[in-house]
Amino acid sequence: MDLGIRGREALLFGASRGLGRACAFALAQEGVNVTIVARGRDALEKTGAEIAAASAVSVKTVAGDITTKEGRAAALAACPRPDILLNNADGPLPGDYRDWSRDDWIAALDAMMLAPIEMMRLTVEGMMDRGFGRIINIVSRSVKIPQAELGLSNGARSGLVGFAGGLARQTVARNVTINNILPGIFDSGAQHRHVRALVETSSRSFDELWRERAAGNPAGRFGRPAELGAYCAFLCSQQAGYVTGQNLLIDGGSYPGTY
Repeated sequence: MDLGIRGREALLFGASRGLGRACAFALAQEGVNVTIVARGRDALEKTGAEIAAASAVSVKTVAGDITTKEGRAAALAACPRPDILLNNADGPLPGDYRDWSRDDWIAALDAMMLAPIEMMRLTVEGMMDRGFGRIINIVSRSVKIPQAELGLSNGARSGLVGFAGGLARQTVARNVTINNILPGIFDSGAQHRHVRALVETSSRSFDELWRERAAGNPAGRFGRPAELGAYCAFLCSQQAGYVTGQNLLIDGGSYPGTY
């Protein structure tokens, strides 16, 4: 299938590794020029070089922090007219709500809710004026299956999902869609960090917990980042213009509900 997005411009945050990296690769393979943004320069430059070597598109890298005005400005200076926007941010490590301070909550809201909303504000009008836009927020299945140890993420990401749902109904008539991808367990660096944090409060080893999490999924395994990347690429396609305001699970069937 030709996704119809060759030559489009994509601005992707949190794209130096893990799921964001997979999305950048998938879009580049479809002929989309990509600008990838992350805080860590070394991983960012490595990913940028790998994408450039594997595709024939323009690849730009921006070392910056989406939670800062300067980071957002640098990203938009490199990609001033994005057709595709990917908001992606790691969540905080598991913890106990009794230990979280106001500063912890503000930091979580900045990273997982307020900064993505600001990037939508800065780009969506241009997308509507040009008659094409695809905005994807990578959030978490925790907005549908809250996990107690992920309370910071549960709260901040749910706020982003609520905002995106309202905005999506205002933009779709201009061919700008906004959707949220809700990943379950994936074989990624973020998942490794999550399990290592659980080890600290458990008597079990990393390998034991890792195997248990995989076995507990109906698919019997962790997701592969490339699977989510392909899903993202389709949602960014010309053919996906009638899909908007959706919270789309990709979790191997672990969500137990019908709706």
